[in-house]
Amino acid sequence: MNKLIAAPGRLARRMLPFRRKPEMHAELPFFAVPADAIAVLPDPAAFRQTLLRLIAQASRRIVIVTLYLQDDDGGREVLDALYAAKARQPALQVSVFVDWHRARRGLIGKQKSEGNAGMYREYAARLGPGVDIYGVPVQNRELFGVLHLKGFVIDDAVLYSGASLNDVYLVRHGRYRLDRYHLLQHRGLADAMAGFVQRHFVESAAVRRLDVAGMPSTKVLQPAIREFRHDLQRAVYEIPCDTLDAGEVAVTPLPGFGRSDNTLNEALLALLRGTRQRVILLTPYFNLPRPVRIVLGQLLRRGCRIDIMVGDKTANDFYIPPGQPFKAIGLLPYLYENNLRRFARAHRRQVDNGQLNLHLWRDGDNSYHLKGLFIDDDVAVLTGNNLNPRAWSLDLENGLVLRDPAHLLQAKHEAEWAALRRHATRLADYHALESPRRYPAEVRRLLRRLNRTRLDRLVNRLL
Repeated sequence: MNKLIAAPGRLARRMLPFRRKPEMHAELPFFAVPADAIAVLPDPAAFRQTLLRLIAQASRRIVIVTLYLQDDDGGREVLDALYAAKARQPALQVSVFVDWHRARRGLIGKQKSEGNAGMYREYAARLGPGVDIYGVPVQNRELFGVLHLKGFVIDDAVLYSGASLNDVYLVRHGRYRLDRYHLLQHRGLADAMAGFVQRHFVESAAVRRLDVAGMPSTKVLQPAIREFRHDLQRAVYEIPCDTLDAGEVAVTPLPGFGRSDNTLNEALLALLRGTRQRVILLTPYFNLPRPVRIVLGQLLRRGCRIDIMVGDKTANDFYIPPGQPFKAIGLLPYLYENNLRRFARAHRRQVDNGQLNLHLWRDGDNSYHLKGLFIDDDVAVLTGNNLNPRAWSLDLENGLVLRDPAHLLQAKHEAEWAALRRHATRLADYHALESPRRYPAEVRRLLRRLNRTRLDRLVNRLL
């Protein structure tokens, strides 16, 4: 965080205002997936149980794509399951893709270490080959963007969540970080998602194994990373021209990377603009990209209802409780709360009349990591995209767009939304948020410094 406060001007050049995106006139291609082949898992425990069950039953392939597979009890449980599955089925293909930079460093605020890659090498040395773990360097430095693609493909199943793999996401030791969890059983969709990483990751010179000795430095890989970025900006999922029959839902996987010609960003904006009555937006960090804020303002002027659910600042994974040593990274939850306060104040009339509903989620000392959209009663977006400027222009993202004209999934979506609201409180107005004057002294000092130098705008674009 201290480095961000003193960030050089070249960071700003990477985050220039977004160009106007062309409208998406053509209808998205899709896989026709039976509605009864799409399940919503209720909680992190069900996610963990389902993941381990699918791994244990796998017979052909396991392709896991996640930000990180952590060196802790939760991560080791998954890695143990992968090696056990390979031992049972020697012909099983097992591939894990994680962010290159994230895997090679220790946790923020902790002592320096060789990171999760050390665990991967230790497992390979002890248990032998068969579980291939790759590092994906989306950018030259982690600050400029990470692998944020999501989706676990196990045989013909797609387990989709924004969660990574560690203790808190897998509800180990009594705490959890809430995400969304969906299981889709469809061979074509599974083939498309597995094929994407095979074409664009495995075949790239920038993507290297982390479970072997002698890894090259990031500096050596820089020419390959530049070529990799160019490839990602053109990358697409291979999707057929299906037709929708009775009992089926249209599912479209979309990648997103870069500030311009970003397929996922364009689709999200087009879907939002097409709203007829209502939008539900989920984001863990209230820091909406400018194009999204503009469209939401247009929808409010048209009379649409908007519900936005975010985590309370105490449910943010960077929150530092009073009494614990403060680090600069602990400023982030307060920055997001200030963004929310400004938004609520700007739209206080719509908040007062119930057209705009801002929900704060909090459940004890657990944390909140939800992302996605519900639009009217017939569109849902499953994504790991945080709907913030970093996701919008720096990270490699993806999402599944579910279009359901027959409302076959409506009951499942309504049940999911109702379950989320059980731990959420609607803001009556912006005064319901803690006043900045009551923030801890160190937070107030850093906020004054950011505001004085106008670096708060840059920080918001990077985080």
